[in-house]
Amino acid sequence: MCLKAFVFGVALAAVCPLAHAAEHVTLKNGFEVDCVRREAVGDRVRLYFVEKGKPASDSNYMDVASDAVVRVEMIADLPEPVAEVKAPSAVTLMTAPTKEEMHEMLAHAGTAHNIDEDLLASVVRAESGGQVRAVSRTGAQGLMQLMPGTASAMGVEDAFRPEQNISGGTAYLDLMLTRYHDNVALALAAYNAGPGAVDKYHGVPPYRETRAYVARVIREFNRRKQMAMVAQAR
Repeated sequence: MCLKAFVFGVALAAVCPLAHAAEHVTLKNGFEVDCVRREAVGDRVRLYFVEKGKPASDSNYMDVASDAVVRVEMIADLPEPVAEVKAPSAVTLMTAPTKEEMHEMLAHAGTAHNIDEDLLASVVRAESGGQVRAVSRTGAQGLMQLMPGTASAMGVEDAFRPEQNISGGTAYLDLMLTRYHDNVALALAAYNAGPGAVDKYHGVPPYRETRAYVARVIREFNRRKQMAMVAQAR
C-alpha cells in the first residue's frame, strides 16, 4: 500500500517570519514557502528557513526538485512587529479524545495526505502515548509532539488542540516522506531527530533514541496490521 501521495492538494505556508524572509516561493504541488535564501544542490533546490526568535541555521532547510519551483517573489525586509499585548483569556481545558474521536481525526489527516491511519496512530503512541497535553523535556507538545517552530510552520495555532496537532504532525510527516521518497524508516528518523541528522549520516542517525523510536513505531504499525488481519479472518 502506498503510504504517501506525491501530489499535494492543499497549499501550506511553511514560513519563516517576514522580518527575516527574503523570498516567497510557490511550488508546483501548491506549497507556498517563505525562505531566507535558496541554493542549487545538484538537480535540486535547497530552501532555508528560520524560526522566529532564533538565529538562522544551515540545518533548517527543505530540498525540492528544480522544476518544482514555479514562482519566486522577493519580500522586502520588514521591521520586527511589536508584541501585541492581549488581555487574559479563559483557559480552555483539553480533554483526551475518545477512541472514536481519535480514529476520526487520524482518518481525516491520513486521507488528506494519503498516509496510512495505522502509521499515524503508531506515531501518536510512540510520541505521546495519546496524551493531549504531553510536553517533552525539549519542549515538544501534544499528541505527535510538535516543536513550537514546526507547529508554527505547519499552521498549528494551538498544539494542545488534538485536531490541529494531528493535522500539523501529519503534514510534517508528509514532508519527510516526500523528502525521503516514501522510505518510512528515514521519514520517521527525520521526524524524530530532524532531516539534518538523517542527511548528515545518509540514513537513520546512530542515536540510540532515534533508532529505538523508529523500531518502536514500525513494530506498533506491524502489530496493528496483524491484528486487523486476524479480525478479518474471523
